[in-house]
Amino acid sequence: MLKRIVIIDDDPTMRAALREAVSGLGHEVELFADGGSAQAHLRQAIVDLVISDVRMPGLSGLELLKRFPQIPFILISGFATVPEAVDAMKLGAYDFIVKPFSHRELIALVNAALTRKAIDAPNETITGAIVTENRRMRALLDFARQVAKSHASILIQGESGTGKELLARYIHAHSRRGGAPFVAVNCAALPEGLLESELFGYERGAFTGAVGSKPGKFELAHTGTLLLDEISEMPIALQAKLLRVLQEREVDRVGGKKPLAIDIRVISTTNRDLREVIRAGGFREDLFYRLNVVPARLLPLRERLDDIPHLARAFLAKRGYPESTLTAPALEQLQSQSWRGNVRELFNVLERAAIIADGAAIEVGHLLIEEEFLACSGVATSPAADTSKPRLELVDADRAEASVNCATAGLSVREMEEQLIFKTLKQANNNRTQAAKMLGISVRTLRNKLKVYRERFSPVEA
Repeated sequence: MLKRIVIIDDDPTMRAALREAVSGLGHEVELFADGGSAQAHLRQAIVDLVISDVRMPGLSGLELLKRFPQIPFILISGFATVPEAVDAMKLGAYDFIVKPFSHRELIALVNAALTRKAIDAPNETITGAIVTENRRMRALLDFARQVAKSHASILIQGESGTGKELLARYIHAHSRRGGAPFVAVNCAALPEGLLESELFGYERGAFTGAVGSKPGKFELAHTGTLLLDEISEMPIALQAKLLRVLQEREVDRVGGKKPLAIDIRVISTTNRDLREVIRAGGFREDLFYRLNVVPARLLPLRERLDDIPHLARAFLAKRGYPESTLTAPALEQLQSQSWRGNVRELFNVLERAAIIADGAAIEVGHLLIEEEFLACSGVATSPAADTSKPRLELVDADRAEASVNCATAGLSVREMEEQLIFKTLKQANNNRTQAAKMLGISVRTLRNKLKVYRERFSPVEA
């Protein structure tokens, strides 16, 4: 399977050499010149392996390893010392290699590290991706492990943000298909014409622009698992074709001349009540029974509030904030919320809080719950603030100090929002797309807020 590898080295020649060595394995490779820019990527992306120089300006390879202990690291050094190597292994590095080394040595290490990650993956899923101590959730996971042994289709229902895809991956990892592909397709994200060709593939000349043949998701998932995410959004016209594929276990490419046999397990997810969709005429009842051989329902976060401490600890460690801890009042505040956005909303709140706390313990004042945060617009002035002149220093992200504490007493929520936005922009090196992801808002929302700030504050005359 395709793996995602990150290479970090401040020497451009070394970066190029490492990429040349690893690219031959056919994996996806991302290059970074320093630990700071790599850190932002590691917090957002799924990464299977990091190959990093130990000594770099800013964040060192060892510092990155401390912040992302869940990712396998191969550390490289041209000035290695025994204590340095010992520290790397104590921190959990897969291996430590000293320059100069051959391509063959590096490739052997990469293959070994990726193999070890694949072997460990089921255990990581149990204790990492799906984090729970809740009695009902543990019973669900026991049930999932049991049904994973079969080949039956599974329908996972649950509200948005509860982790339906994580449960699907959990089932795949514990099945006999665990070493085969897991392919996910979002039925709500693609228009009908494109969804059909994505699912079933097409032959050259099947339509304008089809300059070559392309296998569909069903073919790519052969011998493995296909996840049909948000199946309730699939156009009714495609449902008949999907039903035939599930019945006959063969797929017809768009423009194809003969069907192709497939061996897959189908897992579907939905955040809607499919029986109601059926009554409204939006979903085929026969397809529902074909997909719903084994039903599973994920609990919303409000029904597993006892998991919040465990979820928070795991999330903060995974995102590179292992030093961040929640005070008792902050934890109590989190456990008092309704969490309409479920675990996804909780993680957005935790990420913002960790950015504001800046390494200190997370207090109640650091928590900006989603409804409050997104309701903020413009800039308000606190009663104690000096309104005699504009505060230009908050307009330019380059001049926003990283040490700003957005939760300072006397600031309004809108002022806290403003400072958080500029601080996040600075941390993301003024990359608006990255900053928007870290803040849990859209790029358009971020752009609009920055426009408001710039219009509000005019330059200060000397």
